[in-house]
Amino acid sequence: MSAPRLYLITPLVTDASAFLPSYEAALGAADIACLLLRAAGEDIVRRLAPIAQQGGTACLISDPQLAAAADCDGVHVEGVGVELAAALAAMKPQQRIVGAGGLLTRHEAMCAGEAGVDYVMFGGPDEHRDFAEIREKTAWWTELFNPPCVAYAGVLDEIAALAVAGAEFIALCDAVWSDPHGPAAAVETAKRSLLREAAA
Repeated sequence: MSAPRLYLITPLVTDASAFLPSYEAALGAADIACLLLRAAGEDIVRRLAPIAQQGGTACLISDPQLAAAADCDGVHVEGVGVELAAALAAMKPQQRIVGAGGLLTRHEAMCAGEAGVDYVMFGGPDEHRDFAEIREKTAWWTELFNPPCVAYAGVLDEIAALAVAGAEFIALCDAVWSDPHGPAAAVETAKRSLLREAAA
C-alpha cells in the first residue's frame, strides 16, 4: 500500500523571524503534503505561507478572507457550523481546499463529509483526545467514506498505528516542534515510520 503523507500543524506563531529556522528545517526534512499555519497576524501568514508553497506544500490557515488575499491554498475549520458553511462558500468557487477538524462525533464527521470538505481530521493539538478514539474513528471513516482522513499523532510512536488504521495523512504538531533532537529529525523519523509501514 502507499504510505500516508505528512501534514504539519504549527504552534501559534507570534514571531515569524524566531520561528523561521525551525519552520524551514521541518519543511525541508521530507515531503510535506500540507501545512496548517496558525499565525497571530496577517504579516506572518504573508511571510511564511510562500515558503511552504515554494516547496510544494499546500498551506492552509483558518481565515477564508485572508486565505484568498494571501493566496493560501485553503482553510481548516473547526466543527460543522456556520464557519464551515462560510468557508465552503468562499473557498470552493476558487478551487481552494477546505478541511474540517474538531469533529467530536461520528455524526459531525458525516455532516462535514456531506457538506463537501476535502478532508476530515480526527484529533488535534488542542483537543486532548484519546489516541484509541482517534485510531478507531480513523479506521471507521476510511472503511466507509471517500473524503481523505487526516489522523493526528500526539507523539511519533502513534504514527504506525494510524497508518495501519488507514489514514491518508498523518498530522503532527508538538511531536515535531518540541522534539529534543529538533524538528528536522522528528520529520525524518516520521517519514521513516510511514515508509516502514507501507513496505510491511
